[in-house]
Amino acid sequence: MAEKEIALLKDQLARLDEKKFDFEAWKNHTLIFLERIFGKENSNLKLIKDLHYDYSSWNLRDTAAAGKTKDKDPIKMQAREILTATITELEKLGLPQNKLATEKIWILLKDELTGKQAKKIEAILDSSDSKKIENISKTLETLGVENLSRVIANLLIN
Repeated sequence: MAEKEIALLKDQLARLDEKKFDFEAWKNHTLIFLERIFGKENSNLKLIKDLHYDYSSWNLRDTAAAGKTKDKDPIKMQAREILTATITELEKLGLPQNKLATEKIWILLKDELTGKQAKKIEAILDSSDSKKIENISKTLETLGVENLSRVIANLLIN
């Protein structure tokens, strides 16, 4: 399962209660961890990125008027909920294996492809073309048998 990842996120959850809490440092660490666990295009990552304190005079006035205290910090509450949901997701569903495998394949492929070839394949994947497999195959054929053999060998080894 994802014991290491869950422990890492639980540590981040505990850091929210530290006396000398530095929000920006906490946020940066959390973003690094979430990106490594889920990849760059994860909704939890975006939610953490979007967390920020609003120091406008209107917000400070409204906060003081409402009598909000330090223990009811809305940003920390949101951060806590996001991490709790993320931990629950990992406990119940485990790590997103398909995404990790796909990213690894892309890294290995990009080592052998030119930038133009990689962009062409990405465009084909993003399109709604019904002949994706044929078009990607044609692009890969331009690599030649020797390079294709190396790509397949890398995929099998890694």
